[in-house]
Order: sequence, then C-alpha cells, then structure tokens
Amino acid sequence: METQAATSPETVPSKTEKHPSGDSRFRILEVFAKRHGCRQDALIEILHKAQELFGFLDEGLLLFIARTLKLPPSRVFGVATFYHHFTLTPQGEHTCVVCMGTACYVKGADRLLATVEKASGIKAGETTSDAKLSLLTARCIGACGIAPAVVYDGEVTPRQTPQAVTERIKAWLNHGSH
Repeated sequence: METQAATSPETVPSKTEKHPSGDSRFRILEVFAKRHGCRQDALIEILHKAQELFGFLDEGLLLFIARTLKLPPSRVFGVATFYHHFTLTPQGEHTCVVCMGTACYVKGADRLLATVEKASGIKAGETTSDAKLSLLTARCIGACGIAPAVVYDGEVTPRQTPQAVTERIKAWLNHGSH
C-alpha cells in the first residue's frame, strides 16, 4: 500500500499535460476515466478506482479527478467525504470500522468504539503510529439485524462485545497480521 501522498495540489497537471510525477497509476486512472467517457456521473466509480490504485484519496488526487471530469473540486471532495468507504489518509495494515447506526448504537456501539480507542491508543479516523491499525466509524453498514456490528478488514462481524473487539485489536497490535 502506498503510504506517501499520492500528489500535491501544485503537481496536478493541466488538462493538456501528463502528470509530472511519471507515476503510472495516473495513466491507469486516466484510461479508466476515458472508458467511462470522463462522464461526471462516473465520479463514484472513478473514486473507487483511484482508491484501489493509490490506497487513499489525498487532496492532490481529488483535484486531479476534478480536473479530469471537469467538476468543481467541492463536488469531488463532498462525495469523497460523504461515503465512509473513501479515505483521505493512508490506512493501516488492518482496519476496524465500528458501525454507529441506530440499531448498533442502541446495542452498544459507543462502548465498542471506546473500547477500541482505549486498546489501540487512537481515536476514530486515526491510524496507529506503527501503521498496523486504522480505526473508522460508519453511519450505518446496513447490518441492523446483527447489531452491534464491526467490520474487521472488510469482514462484517455480528453481535460484537467489548471483550471480542479487544481480543481482535490486541491480536493485531501485539502479533502483527493474522
């Protein structure tokens, strides 16, 4: 996973020049956008592809997408920050997403989040200094019937308890990948 900033605003190319970094991922993203006809309504698909290529969506990359699709940067930033799937910072080796939807919250999601924050030493939206864990929250993951739910590395896990989240997080932090 790329851990450096993908671009910086001053290195975003104009409409006619190639990306000055020579990073082939920009060329791949441009081809992907052209396959979608550089249509503005393809923004979400292009953001997904960009995150797949770069690992996260930094400011320069979002500006590059805005220019490519001829969209105002505020629209691109708005979409990227609205959906919990998109991340604007490098992510850790593991991700823990605590669902904060109504059903999960009523069944203790706030306690789960506090437990993970205490066990990891980070707050929601942060990554541990060793880049082993990123802690995120979601407005709702659509798993209300199995609340409270937590997503560990993309896997939705039902009916979580503070003990269960502590065990999973400590295993990642103390022993690396599992």
